[in-house]
Amino acid sequence: MTAALHEDSPAATAPPATALELIAGRARAGAYGPDPAGRRIALAFTTAQAVRHAGRARGYRNEVLSLRLGAAVGSCAVEPGALPADALTDCVGATVAELLDHPLTPVRVAALDAYLMHCRPHAGAPGVRPVVVPGGCSLEKSRARARAVTGLLPPGRARRVLVVGVVNSLLEQLRSRGVGYLPCDLKGGTTEWGEAVTADALAGLDDCDAILASGMTLGNGTLDPLLDHARATGKPLVLFAQTGSAVLPRLLGHGVSAVSAEPYPFFWLDGGPSTLHLYGGAPAGGDAR
Repeated sequence: MTAALHEDSPAATAPPATALELIAGRARAGAYGPDPAGRRIALAFTTAQAVRHAGRARGYRNEVLSLRLGAAVGSCAVEPGALPADALTDCVGATVAELLDHPLTPVRVAALDAYLMHCRPHAGAPGVRPVVVPGGCSLEKSRARARAVTGLLPPGRARRVLVVGVVNSLLEQLRSRGVGYLPCDLKGGTTEWGEAVTADALAGLDDCDAILASGMTLGNGTLDPLLDHARATGKPLVLFAQTGSAVLPRLLGHGVSAVSAEPYPFFWLDGGPSTLHLYGGAPAGGDAR
């Protein structure tokens, strides 16, 4: 599995590099900005959330690791309670280069995301389209975000979508558009409409014509098979990213067709307007109403 982001051919005996490793390697080589060894993380924090939207039968929890570099914040979602207690202490005062070698993947992702948010912010990036999610209750904002995200799928081509990382508002939008879907999430379970959720995304790849995947796939190591499949088949791969929002746009044209990048603070943290940064896909207008 490789994102094919550089020209060097790996040694025949070397394991294939992951997309995360390739982008981190380019960062170390100065492709995006200053030497990561000269940039230190000043602040590390976690954000935990539990939600059950009005009218929904089920709730869920989120936990996110975030690292601050200057004015930039990089983030990676983790399973609630999975982050070791000393992870924050490891990050504070460490250089980005040191954290790119950290044994915990979420730390590596958050550090790379913070570095890229610092060096390559979304505002003013080539081809990016800012879209405002209007203020409102948590469900209203979730639905508005879902409209913007699903709008990145190619119209008429996405008839059956593999959704990796189940968000019921996204499924609701696909249903309203008459688009079929295969829900997949490592937690399994069922959707709001009682549909079985598979834990094996790879099993659904051949039965879809587009993929809509959470940025959490970068943090939990499940992204690369999706990239491989998208490159091999030409199927659209759209990512909705709170995790690694500044990392995943680097994969556009390398298996990824579009990204909804949503850096910290996320839509669910505040009732006021928030902004998505859309890369690729068809223009979606000025807001997500």
